[in-house]
Amino acid sequence: MNFYIELVDGQPVNHPIAEDNLIQAFPHLDLANLPANFAKFKRIEKPVIGIYEVYEGVLYKWENGVFQDSHQIRNMTDEEVLEKQNQVKSDWESIGFASWIFNEETCWFDPPIPYPNDGNAYIWNEDLQTWDLAN
Repeated sequence: MNFYIELVDGQPVNHPIAEDNLIQAFPHLDLANLPANFAKFKRIEKPVIGIYEVYEGVLYKWENGVFQDSHQIRNMTDEEVLEKQNQVKSDWESIGFASWIFNEETCWFDPPIPYPNDGNAYIWNEDLQTWDLAN
């Protein structure tokens, strides 16, 4: 699908508009010869955000002859990481198992014994600290 964006003083305004909608709104617009107040726009898919990253929004930037999405992502500060970890640990206290171990890389808890990989379904038995076959 093709997109376009409106420009004011050479800068993008509003949100990108799909070509079909642009044609409906401006039926006499020649897409091969856009007026100065429109430009082609390339939609860039929002990236997957890492566990310790923060998505801060999207800007529209001029790249390779078209405006396109520029997703703004930053790493969490040490304080934000610690806050997130503490929240996950606090939430785990009410829903999780005491024997499971916090994993800083995933910001989640891992069982003391890995989940069996034999195609069967299991549930964790906290009393015995084993994986029991699910019925």
